[in-house]
Amino acid sequence: MKSLTTILIISLLASFPAKAAWELDSEKSTLTFVSIKAIHIAEVHKFTNLSGGMDAQGKVSIKIGLNSVDTGIDIRDERMRNMLFDTGTYESATISADVDPATLATLGSGEVMELTIEGVLSLHGQSNSLSAEVVVANIGGTTLLVTSKKPVVVNAFQFQLEEGVEALREIAGLPSISLAVPVNFVFQFDSI
Repeated sequence: MKSLTTILIISLLASFPAKAAWELDSEKSTLTFVSIKAIHIAEVHKFTNLSGGMDAQGKVSIKIGLNSVDTGIDIRDERMRNMLFDTGTYESATISADVDPATLATLGSGEVMELTIEGVLSLHGQSNSLSAEVVVANIGGTTLLVTSKKPVVVNAFQFQLEEGVEALREIAGLPSISLAVPVNFVFQFDSI
């Protein structure tokens, strides 16, 4: 009986690497945002090029390839790359944060926890603090699934993007495009 208990304890401890580094699985991760135009028309868009990870000390870094913006309309994608994000100068955005690895280590296989993560979004030459309420799930001990519990609202004026939004509004002949953009994400990290 004693050896069975020992095996169970070792299995539980091994189910989640306490000092692991994690790589973002770009194929299974998504970052979406909602644009609101003409007051009442909301459209969901995404970025398809995501990379990054979290090191053993809990430092998270995620790179968003801005050229990968996907709105479902090619000309709008091109306009967003050129007129809004200015990808000739600013090729990517980054999200950075610090997460306590000891907190993550308490999460057993199949368990879920809610966290508030303070991070920094660097976009268009500007860096601003953002807070995200997330749900973290330990899947099988070697995979972390981190999802936004509620949208993170990014304001264009914080990143000096209001001129780009206005240029998009004018070229599309719209009465308005909101400067506040709700962002949602599902990030899958695999232990490396």
